[in-house]
Amino acid sequence: MGIAKAAIANSSVGFGMMMIADEPLTLKPHRSSKLVGRAQGIYASASQSEFDFLMVLSLTFMEGKYNGSSLSVLGRNPIVSGEREMPIVGGTVVFKFGGGYVKAKTYEYDNKTLNAVVEYNAIPAEILTIISFAPSMKTRPRPHSVLTI
Repeated sequence: MGIAKAAIANSSVGFGMMMIADEPLTLKPHRSSKLVGRAQGIYASASQSEFDFLMVLSLTFMEGKYNGSSLSVLGRNPIVSGEREMPIVGGTVVFKFGGGYVKAKTYEYDNKTLNAVVEYNAIPAEILTIISFAPSMKTRPRPHSVLTI
């Protein structure tokens, strides 16, 4: 959901646009897959020349062995680029004092709606593969976040 725009937000890269995410985190990259948590955060278009975001994301687990735990990710996320890295800046319960980084790779991207599914591999926290939906800048984000443990 878009919440703010800079005066030049109509630029080709949407500079200054901010979005809030509250997306399901599921086991598989299918909307019918089992829900295991939520991917919640803020995306802010922070570049005047590239299509990328400053991302603040909390991956909160509500099922399985990670129930009640969360990972916090913060960093620059050029969602249409190849593989990129962002730091894990903390966590709770199982991931308390969590650190390390996530390797992110775009799994699916729709240039028309700007909806994306991004795969995150958390390193060195317990081996996880996380796929998280990056919200659309034009439409309400569609539920599509995935966690594979």
